[in-house]
Amino acid sequence: MRIGYPCINLSLDCRPSRTFRLANLSWDRLRETVAGNLACLERILRWNVAHGLFFFRITSDLVPLASHPANRFPWDEFFAPDFARIGKFIREHRMRISMHPGQYTLLNSPRPEVVAAARRDLDYHARILELLGLDQTAKIQIHIGGLYGDKQAALQRFVREVERLDPRVRARLVVENDERLFSLNDCLWVSQETGLPVLLDVFHWEVYPDGQATLSEALAAAQATWKPTDGPLMVDYSSPLPQGRPGSHAYRLDREHFRRFVEESQPYDFDLMLEIKDKEQSALQALEIVRALTRPYDAHRT
Repeated sequence: MRIGYPCINLSLDCRPSRTFRLANLSWDRLRETVAGNLACLERILRWNVAHGLFFFRITSDLVPLASHPANRFPWDEFFAPDFARIGKFIREHRMRISMHPGQYTLLNSPRPEVVAAARRDLDYHARILELLGLDQTAKIQIHIGGLYGDKQAALQRFVREVERLDPRVRARLVVENDERLFSLNDCLWVSQETGLPVLLDVFHWEVYPDGQATLSEALAAAQATWKPTDGPLMVDYSSPLPQGRPGSHAYRLDREHFRRFVEESQPYDFDLMLEIKDKEQSALQALEIVRALTRPYDAHRT
């Protein structure tokens, strides 16, 4: 199991997601911002390796406004050597990388202009992973999207638009269950129709289980959708925010909740993304717990 966290490291004095408004878009501004974001990303990855964290979700804001039609600057050509250097470090240390477009990347929207924007955004995410020289195990995770008054029609639109994607983008796509609209079962149906792997979000599954009675059943169902070329199953984890609204993520790791999760998830093998507010601090605690709990299991297996 590789353990990680998303996008930013709170222990460092930089952010890889600095951006600016469209009105301020210029080649000089873009070049300066991307250079800073890439330098910070490299610092984060080196920090992670030094601390035993080998899974990381790269921010979608690494290149500001990259998928906007107004951005015609050759950022990918200009920064290709930087991406290549960072990618080499990732591969040397066998890190797992993912990306997660935002809530407005909606492939199943009934509005053609929204779908077109989603396609451009997914193409940008795939381009980042290609520039890093990463294989198909580096994934782009998305939700199915909105209901738009008709769940079955929304599912069918999602399947249709996935099939229309460039194969290089589709090969990196994974679909994730949410806590309100599309359950793990819905994602499994999408997987049957499209061949997309299903990323299991455990927190969302706990809120909206819809079928699988146990964590073991949910993990088995999701894992069956992953091919060897996709790499190990990817799982998102969090616990509820105390006194928060349903679906709100915790600010810090609930050690007992996490310990139960690890115990119940054995013997499944997966890479784990912690969606917890304090980022690397919870990831380090999780790593400590996993190491303590899996040693006896590993000894028994051998």
